[in-house]
Amino acid sequence: MKRILILLLAAAIAAACSPKNRFVTVEEGRFMADGKPYSYVGANFWYGAILGSQAEGGDRERLLRELDILSATGIDNLRILVGGDGPDGVPSRIEPTLQKAPGQYNDAILDGLDFLLAEMGKRGMKAVLYLNNSWEWSGGYSQYLEWAGAGKAPIPAIDGWNAFSAYVNQYARNPQAQALFADYVRDMVTRTNRYTGQPYTDDPTIMSWQIGNEPRAFSSENKEPFRVWMSEIAALIKSLDANHLVSTGSEGKAGCEGDLALAEQLHADPNVDYMTIHIWPLNWGWVTPEELGGERLEQAIANTRTYIDEHLEIARRIRKPVVLEEFGFPRDGFVFTPGSPTTGRDRYYEAVFSYIQENRTAGGPFAGCNFWSWGGVAQPAADHVYWQRGDDYTGDPAQEQPGLNSVFAADTSTLAVIARYAKLLAE
Repeated sequence: MKRILILLLAAAIAAACSPKNRFVTVEEGRFMADGKPYSYVGANFWYGAILGSQAEGGDRERLLRELDILSATGIDNLRILVGGDGPDGVPSRIEPTLQKAPGQYNDAILDGLDFLLAEMGKRGMKAVLYLNNSWEWSGGYSQYLEWAGAGKAPIPAIDGWNAFSAYVNQYARNPQAQALFADYVRDMVTRTNRYTGQPYTDDPTIMSWQIGNEPRAFSSENKEPFRVWMSEIAALIKSLDANHLVSTGSEGKAGCEGDLALAEQLHADPNVDYMTIHIWPLNWGWVTPEELGGERLEQAIANTRTYIDEHLEIARRIRKPVVLEEFGFPRDGFVFTPGSPTTGRDRYYEAVFSYIQENRTAGGPFAGCNFWSWGGVAQPAADHVYWQRGDDYTGDPAQEQPGLNSVFAADTSTLAVIARYAKLLAE
């Protein structure tokens, strides 16, 4: 009997240490990691690779401090931008960027990404790495179009939203821009980490390659070309890396021209492993800067559950997990100062986290979230309405007020809510 028990124990240890179990996988509609179900409260940390560099924008001392605070809070999943596209010095764009011209990379940012992943691995953290962006703040669609000869890219803050929207509307039907992006995907996915000597494809720190941040069709007539492009890129990533999950980065219905059927098509694709959704109560008009609490807050929470439920229904049909990987809520009084009151935000966060826990307990597909976003120990410049070169990076990109949606290390009440549910979901 003792020998049988020893053999069973050895088999269990071998299974837990098997190559398959080193990576996050999807089995029967749920995430698995290290041989057990995986659910999480995570954060968006888009600037992690910049912070990890040893050149302009880099601050490894701060990065290590941030990772330690995140880990101590129970946050073990970070959604990270691989790098920005295009020249520096463009209004509303984060910098320094990674891809200065097609296939020409700022090695300092790649070095920073390598360092970030190595340090995350030491702490048992997981990374979701997104590769593109619909929005101007990291280049993305508009920069690839400009490189492909579609003309000068408009900047929403200068040229207006309509001009920008009309321009990026071309992306779903521009094979030259898409080919440039595909080349970038090949370069990033097949990279080897200089600190660990490990190919990215073999690194269990990476949970998922993500096609982009909020990829959109931008028009009804683009729906089918958009779906085809998303499917082709998902297949390309899978062909390069069989170990890691692939995700869309989609907002769900809101990023599919309001079309739930399109959201289902995107996520039912055999090369897409789980469903993503984003929710923005302020941007979507559920609350206003003047009305962030009371009945408006409670209605926003109700609307949030409705939006999640619409997508959970799809997830059950396609038997894949759902992650709410972006959601944010401003501070009380619509101020941006670290440590200022966050009563409404805390209430909203708790509503989201508790719904994940409730759904998970019931055996549902709601697997986790990444709040937007981590500002950590940053000190926003009080005299700058928007980020300027040399300012601390917060979780708010260059087109938004620093501190708008950031969770800072000084936000003790918010961190307490996060830590409580991170612990519950890890059990």
